[in-house]
Amino acid sequence: MSELLPPTEAIHAGNPQLDRLPTTELIDVLLRDQFDAIEAVRSQSAAIAHAVDEIAARLARGGRLHYVGAGTSGRIATLDAAEMPPTFGTPPELVHAHLAGGDAALVRAIEGAEDDSKAGAAQMRDVEPGDAVVALSASGGARFVIAAAEEAKARGAYTVAVTSVESSRLARVADHAIVAATAAEALTGSTRLKAGTAQKIVLNAISTAVMVRLGKVYGNLMVDVVATNDKLRHRALRLIADLAEVERERARELLDAAEGRVKVAIVMERKRCSAAAARGLLDRHGGSLRAVLE
Repeated sequence: MSELLPPTEAIHAGNPQLDRLPTTELIDVLLRDQFDAIEAVRSQSAAIAHAVDEIAARLARGGRLHYVGAGTSGRIATLDAAEMPPTFGTPPELVHAHLAGGDAALVRAIEGAEDDSKAGAAQMRDVEPGDAVVALSASGGARFVIAAAEEAKARGAYTVAVTSVESSRLARVADHAIVAATAAEALTGSTRLKAGTAQKIVLNAISTAVMVRLGKVYGNLMVDVVATNDKLRHRALRLIADLAEVERERARELLDAAEGRVKVAIVMERKRCSAAAARGLLDRHGGSLRAVLE
């Protein structure tokens, strides 16, 4: 009796002879296959939106967002979590990634890490009932990830599965599942390809939309950006100049007085108030610049 494989491990019938293709055709095959990832994620837009609303509600009440993954999934999760503080001014602990094998697995494969159920469950020891946990596994079978989702759910956290296999154990374990059914890879079993692309798109959408719901965005502008380098400082100054309708030099003065916080600087100018008063206004309006200004 043949082994029943998940769709992510199936042989791609349309690309059986990669090694015989001229390089230009090989690249075309690999790139065309990526479009399936986009369509697979688009089919899950309602499921993603549901997860966003649930996660945002928990974070608004003081909860945290945890990502859990192994291998490619864990690295994608770690990347997304790392981008939150500079992009949205969040504290590092608000969005935290748990990678099978730990930090060392970011740069090299840790054999057996994804099969370590005990380690997955242990990673959830600090998860609280008000938190949300997004667990990622292309096949939905990584035991580290499944155990983490089970433990998080047992602790009362809201759990979301991000997988490419609807019938997977991970999809069944979680409170809610986002299933981007990317099916067979151009390179058989290499889910770092379109399954990985789908996961990256899903996390981009979740984290960005959650931050929008939390008032971290005004229009389509990153008004909670942290000016940690020259590029971001220039962006912060442009935001203040545009939204406070001031010259560049005045924007620089405001940013300095606001200790680098763009929203505070804008409120100072628009409401003609001190930095302390601007911070107070933002705090009373849940950090929403729009609520303060309008």
